[in-house]
Amino acid sequence: MDKQQHHQLSLAKSSRQRCNEWIFRDVKSDITIEVNGGTFALHKFPLVSRSGRIRKLVAEHRDSDISRVELLNLPGGAETFELAAKFCYGINFEITSSNVAQLCCVSDYLEMTEEFSKDNLGSRAEEYLESIVCKNLEMCVEVLQQCENLLPLADELKIVSRCIDAIASKACAEQIASSFSRLEYSSSGRLHMNRQAKCDGDWWIEDLSVIRIDLYQRVMTAMKCRGVRPESIGASLVNYAQKELTKKSSLWNPSGHTKIDLFSTDHERLVVETIVSLLPVEKLAVPITFLFGLLRSAVMLDCSIACRLDLERRIGSQLDIATLDDLLIPSFRHAGDTLFDVDTVQRILVNFSQQDDSEDDMDDASVFESDSPHSPSQGALFKVSKLVDNYLAEIAPDANLKLAKFMAVAETLPTHARTIHDGLYRAIDIYLKAHQGLPDADKKKLCKLIDFQKLSQEAGAHAAQNERLPLQSIVQVLYFEQLRLRNALCCSYADDDRKPVNHQSWRISSSALSAAMSPKDNYASLRRENRELKLELARMRMRLNDLEKEHVCMKRDMAKSSSRKFMSSFTKKIGGLSLFGHSSSRGSSSPSRQSYRTDSKVIERTCASTD
Repeated sequence: MDKQQHHQLSLAKSSRQRCNEWIFRDVKSDITIEVNGGTFALHKFPLVSRSGRIRKLVAEHRDSDISRVELLNLPGGAETFELAAKFCYGINFEITSSNVAQLCCVSDYLEMTEEFSKDNLGSRAEEYLESIVCKNLEMCVEVLQQCENLLPLADELKIVSRCIDAIASKACAEQIASSFSRLEYSSSGRLHMNRQAKCDGDWWIEDLSVIRIDLYQRVMTAMKCRGVRPESIGASLVNYAQKELTKKSSLWNPSGHTKIDLFSTDHERLVVETIVSLLPVEKLAVPITFLFGLLRSAVMLDCSIACRLDLERRIGSQLDIATLDDLLIPSFRHAGDTLFDVDTVQRILVNFSQQDDSEDDMDDASVFESDSPHSPSQGALFKVSKLVDNYLAEIAPDANLKLAKFMAVAETLPTHARTIHDGLYRAIDIYLKAHQGLPDADKKKLCKLIDFQKLSQEAGAHAAQNERLPLQSIVQVLYFEQLRLRNALCCSYADDDRKPVNHQSWRISSSALSAAMSPKDNYASLRRENRELKLELARMRMRLNDLEKEHVCMKRDMAKSSSRKFMSSFTKKIGGLSLFGHSSSRGSSSPSRQSYRTDSKVIERTCASTD
């Protein structure tokens, strides 16, 4: 405030010095005008002939012969009053875009209207504003800059609104002209727009970046109403934010040694909240990196909850094009918190999942059709699932990261989003390595997030030897690895025998395809596989009972029969147990197959106990 007063006093002093150059020197001054600390020794007659306000003041003090008048709160200060005084004395000066707003305001303040004199200052300034300024976008921007210190009078005189309407109209007209210039005829004779041609209709973006944020908001709102393209609005917002938010150093103050300018912080908070409110509703109107930058600033500056939630919703709607660096939002809270803002990322993921659900629920008949592996929404799920797994691996080493937060992020996406669980397994392994004091119960809870059936061969081999995993998880890994090995053996003889592959083995080989199916198809497939597994289990139990009965009979024959009879009976039994028998309903009963079924049964019981 002291600097502003010093500046006004210096202007008043220089105006007084210039006044001595053009004022009448041969006629003695009979009135002194004080304006913002500056004094002007003038004459009553030229002033009262043009200014209604000064005429009234002189008339009110006619008896006392007033010789000194103080004009309080005169718009534009001493420098603008000097121009008005020159006009009263008939001295020519140039009206420009840098002083027309001040002249309009001071003429209203001094009542220099047509009522008191023909072609007065007010009408001259208004004519210049309408005929010159409002036809040129750059001049309108300059006048708006001058109006920043003339509010609210400039608003009451509609100077601001006229300039804003002119800017919006000019920008819209420029875009229409630019669009017409890009129209061309194709080889088939049809008229189309050349997308590769450079669009020259957005040259105004740089000009608008100098306007104060409140006036800029009004300009952008007017442009939206006029139909300016959302991409142009977004480009202007990006340009304005980069200039306003990067020229201040108060945003980043990690050391705490630099004194933060509270006024600057409030200004930046206002800029962020205003820009968020101006964002176009159309997707991809602004880069998602810019949205994340705004979100970081909003978190840093403690912007309103509505502002942050709006950004999180917009980011969630296009999260599939985000990168890992975008998600790594630093935490700006107390020292005991996590390094990264996990809560914000979780809310973004919830927005993504809800947006995906809302799109699916639009048409119940096509819910699962739109979720096919080739649909855009399913592709977005695949991309986001990889992004989330990488994010979990990045935040897992944080010692302050609680298990509940880690699991909440991992469980946000639906189960069919991940086709392969290698990324999730890697993230959980990193978390277990960084949090070695985790109780066994929490380890089991965490490892239940992994579908070991969806691990690749390399990840499965690593998990089978991973001592950080609970014992039950290792057993599951070994079980599925055994089935995978069996499937590989069956496939190796597929070309020769064309034998049907066991359904459990097929389930392992097709796990990725099953995961990529829609929830409805996946559920039906799992039910079918479940029925087939139950039938196979029943056949295995029947075969086991038959083998036990045959074994009892063999022992009884060995005890009762002679050696010859025993040999003939044994030969018959061996023929029944031949590895190359043709019993199609019961299958082979070799010792290796019996031991495998026994091991599988034990492992199945172990897996069931873990569930």
